[in-house]
Amino acid sequence: MSLFFKNYIKNFSKILISSFKKLDKNLIKCSVLFKNCRLNGGKIIFLGNGGSAAIAGHISVDLSKNAKIRSVNFNEADLITCLANDYGHNNWMSEALNIYCDKNDIVVLISSSGKSSNIINAAKWCIKNNIKLITFSGNSSHNPLNKVNKEGLNFWINSKSYNYIESIHLFLLMSITDSIIGKSVYKA
Repeated sequence: MSLFFKNYIKNFSKILISSFKKLDKNLIKCSVLFKNCRLNGGKIIFLGNGGSAAIAGHISVDLSKNAKIRSVNFNEADLITCLANDYGHNNWMSEALNIYCDKNDIVVLISSSGKSSNIINAAKWCIKNNIKLITFSGNSSHNPLNKVNKEGLNFWINSKSYNYIESIHLFLLMSITDSIIGKSVYKA
């Protein structure tokens, strides 16, 4: 194996293990929140941009299909372009939440940088409307998304590598899903 890949895997493993140690209690809390959301008749709404939108779509399907917890994501081009056209790119997510979010729902916002204005505006919408909020971010621990989400759960990854951050976000969310199911091997 080349030196690049050895170092890449070594650094990734170090960040992943460090993240799990720091976020262990939040993983348990998130799992409980997701289960309670199902019991309260709510749904979980996932939002992200780019790679984080792909993570949102992947976890939303797994959580709904495999963990039997109703969840959605807003990755439809017609929805995004309609709301971005009418309300601006910075506001399309908060407008989507205004349309689709109910009082017993949980919103999960995923932003590797923690700086995306549409994600931050969605977080502010959740806080203003007393919606449970969970955020996933990376880069600086003082990123705007972490600053906004003072009361909710934060999953911050101590890295500046977008690929490390996104991979760990997906891994954490998949581990939460599997914890709800109670096992990591099951019929797909």
